[in-house]
Amino acid sequence: MLTVKNGVGLSIVGLPKDDLDQWRTITDFLVDRFPAIPRTTWLKRMANGDVEDEFGKPVTPDRPYQGHIRVYYYRDLAVEERIPFDEVILHQDEHLIVVDKPHFLPVTPSGKYLQETVLVRLKRKLGLDDLVPIHRIDRDTAGLVLFSVQPATRDAYQALFRDRAVHKTYEAIAPWRADLNFPLVRESRIVEDKSEGRGFMTQTEVEGLLNALTHIEVLEIKGNFARYQLKPVTGKRHQLRVHMHALGIPIQGDGIYPVLTPEGQSDYDNPLQLLAKAIEWVDPISGKVRRYESQFELKLL
Repeated sequence: MLTVKNGVGLSIVGLPKDDLDQWRTITDFLVDRFPAIPRTTWLKRMANGDVEDEFGKPVTPDRPYQGHIRVYYYRDLAVEERIPFDEVILHQDEHLIVVDKPHFLPVTPSGKYLQETVLVRLKRKLGLDDLVPIHRIDRDTAGLVLFSVQPATRDAYQALFRDRAVHKTYEAIAPWRADLNFPLVRESRIVEDKSEGRGFMTQTEVEGLLNALTHIEVLEIKGNFARYQLKPVTGKRHQLRVHMHALGIPIQGDGIYPVLTPEGQSDYDNPLQLLAKAIEWVDPISGKVRRYESQFELKLL
């Protein structure tokens, strides 16, 4: 059975039982299911032994289609540019790894990012195939991310996030508005923005049941900009970016809010000025309070 390869875990796709006559071979199904991946790529993966069914049987190019099974395969990218920033391990023990992530480096593989992700880099560097992020921050955001080392204690740490028992503190650089009374609390309903021209996973505020809450205060003011402290109580996608934009103070360097750029934020000289600065919790194994702070700093220029 396939396992981890070069730090990359398996991807899985289920073959539907219906429409058995729609595809002659499993290869035909894969090409149809993933139109962005050419047939030649699937044939290369099969030749390398990188495609199997759930029983460990290799999938060959001419293997007839068989519904109601799962196929496992390794993703790969023909070309992947190195992201010229390095993650830093702040703490490592038998249960957890605390990582300080730079801007632009994704936490997990997605789209055009595979090897150049914190997860795959750490798996290759440390040889820990069971490593899993307990939570995530955006690729554009720098700062702290926790990883679970072993499955036996993973749920105990994941439960902290489910129960909102982890206290996270962010910092951001954004315009200063003297007409806003800080500290303040922003509470709203955030949902996916499906309006024309907005990108995949872009969020927006709407009327309705409140689902996102952030405490915001000012740490420092310099000219027309300020450094803010943000403490999210909830964890909606892009919550801090959406809340700051809604207040009329979009975070500096944001490639999504208010204006969506083709690649989000990809200018290495102009990173999103958002930092996951500190994280604190009562450890479910030791019972002790644990707190870590990012070594990165946001500075008002």
